[in-house]
Amino acid sequence: MTGGPPPAGVTGGPPPIGDFSAAPPRGEIEVLRAGALTTVQDQGRVGWAHLGVPRSGALDPAALRLANRLVGNPESAAGLEITLTGCDLRVNRATTVAVVGAEADVWIGPRPGDTGRPLAVPGGTVLRIGPARRGLRCWLAVAGGIAVDPVLGSRSTDTLAGLGPAPLRDGDLLPLGVAPGPPAPVDLTVPPSFPAELRLTVRLGPRQDWFTSAALDRLLGTAYQVSPLSNRVGARLAGAPLPRAAAGELPSEGIVLGAVQVPADGQPLVFLADHPTTGGYPVIAVVDDVTLLAQARPGTTVRFYGPER
Repeated sequence: MTGGPPPAGVTGGPPPIGDFSAAPPRGEIEVLRAGALTTVQDQGRVGWAHLGVPRSGALDPAALRLANRLVGNPESAAGLEITLTGCDLRVNRATTVAVVGAEADVWIGPRPGDTGRPLAVPGGTVLRIGPARRGLRCWLAVAGGIAVDPVLGSRSTDTLAGLGPAPLRDGDLLPLGVAPGPPAPVDLTVPPSFPAELRLTVRLGPRQDWFTSAALDRLLGTAYQVSPLSNRVGARLAGAPLPRAAAGELPSEGIVLGAVQVPADGQPLVFLADHPTTGGYPVIAVVDDVTLLAQARPGTTVRFYGPER
C-alpha cells in the first residue's frame, strides 16, 4: 500500500491537540500575573534518558492527567503548573478549565469556582487562582491544552536544562489548542491529602557502601525536614547528616528520578522531575515514588522506609 494524501472527502481523523490548521479561531491565554513560578508542563520527555535528557513534566503527573480528563482533553495535553502564590490569567475565548492540586481559591471573574471540577470560563474573563492554603502546587488544564511548540516530543519546561518554554512572565501569551470534546460529567472528585509527615519508601543503593552503618541507621531511623531551598530539581532535606565510609571522589554517573544523593554536607537531596542526568556525589538510596514531595512545603517532615529495615 502506498502513502500520499487521503482521497477527497476522507479526513485523517480529528486534529491533534495543538494543531490549529483545521480549527480557527486560535485561542490564547494572557498571563496577567505569573506568580512565583508558573510553568507549562505535560507528562514529560519520556524515552530520552539514554541521551542525557531528563523526563521533566508535571511533578504530580496524575494530578495533571485528572485535570485534563475533567476538561475533555487527552491525558497527555499540556497544562500549567502553578507554585504557591497562584496566578491571574485571561482567556480570550470561551472555554472550560479545571484546577487540581493544592487547596486554593479559584475565581472566574467575580464568581468563585471549585477545584477538582470543570469550570466554564466566558471569553475575556479573568481566571484567578489564589495562593495555596495547603499544599504547594496546582495544575490547570484548559480545553484544547496549552499549544506551545513541543521540544523532543514534550511541551514541558525543564527549569534546569532550559528545554521547552521559559517560566511564565507577566504579559506572556500562550496559544491554545482545539478543544477535542465536552468536559467530563463530574459529581465528585477525591480531594488530595496534605499530611504533615511523608513516608517515602526507598531502595538502598547503588552507593550505600560509601556510607557508614550509622548513616544507614540515620537515613531509615530519623526524621528530616524539607528545606526552603527545594525546587523542581530536587527536594533538599535537613536533619542528621549521613557520614561517609569512603573518602575521595566518585566519578560522575547517571542519576534517576528519586535518587537520594548526599552532598559533602551530609544532608540528603531527593531528585525530582528536572533532575540532572549525572552527578559526582554518591546516591545512598532511590525513592520509589516522589509524587508526595510535589506538595511538600518547607518544614514538612519526611521519613524514609525500606525493605531492609
